[in-house]
Amino acid sequence: MKIIDLSVTISEEIKEPLPTKIVYEDHKEGAKKMGGKLFEGIQGDVFINGNGPAGEFLTVTSHCGTHVDAPYHYYPTCEGKPSRTIDEMPLDWFYRDGVVLDFTDKPDGYMFEPEDLIEKLAAINYTLKPFDIVLIRCDADKRLHHPDFVKIHVGASAKATHWLIDQGIKVMGTDGWGWDIPLHIQAADYKANPRDGVIWQAHYVGIEKEYCQIEKLANLDQLPPFGFKVACFPAKIKGGSAGWTRAVAIFE
Repeated sequence: MKIIDLSVTISEEIKEPLPTKIVYEDHKEGAKKMGGKLFEGIQGDVFINGNGPAGEFLTVTSHCGTHVDAPYHYYPTCEGKPSRTIDEMPLDWFYRDGVVLDFTDKPDGYMFEPEDLIEKLAAINYTLKPFDIVLIRCDADKRLHHPDFVKIHVGASAKATHWLIDQGIKVMGTDGWGWDIPLHIQAADYKANPRDGVIWQAHYVGIEKEYCQIEKLANLDQLPPFGFKVACFPAKIKGGSAGWTRAVAIFE
């Protein structure tokens, strides 16, 4: 069995609007804090050479790093019912056959449509089946620490997202910062012609149809178009709009 990591490292270096903060506590500091709180009344150093347990304190959003968005992220309701949160999603959605569609031939900010998906699938001679996990490759992960990271990915249109769901796809993902086209392009379009259906158009498909999307994947360039499983179980956050995932590709 071969496993390829499809996840980015959660760090303060990723350039995104809601940055991560990590406070590292080394072994000496851990010894001081744990020794004082948990081993009161014991004389002397209870840890070997004063080295206690190291730890980290993270200030993050549930959308930092590689993560799975729940239907609740998109809108309060989905298909006329309360949207499900990440802890309510069925686990069998997140271990399925994977398919990579290569959009590295498209420019930064390109919005793909159903016709693009059909063309890419024809190019690899693959027909989608229900519950496949579709991964959009644009190699944005190679510029994860670039100041313009949030501006460089390709994104889905509402029609493309509808089309994937209509093929039976429940989980879709991208190695870009977001599933929609970059925010600055959405904003410019809306300013030029204010109207519904411009801002978060792909996300808002979740109002009508239930699905999950993975954002900030990595290493899709190391995968063949198909012939592998994707495991992307999200962290179980109570009432969460998303959950971090250590997504991997598995080759039997």
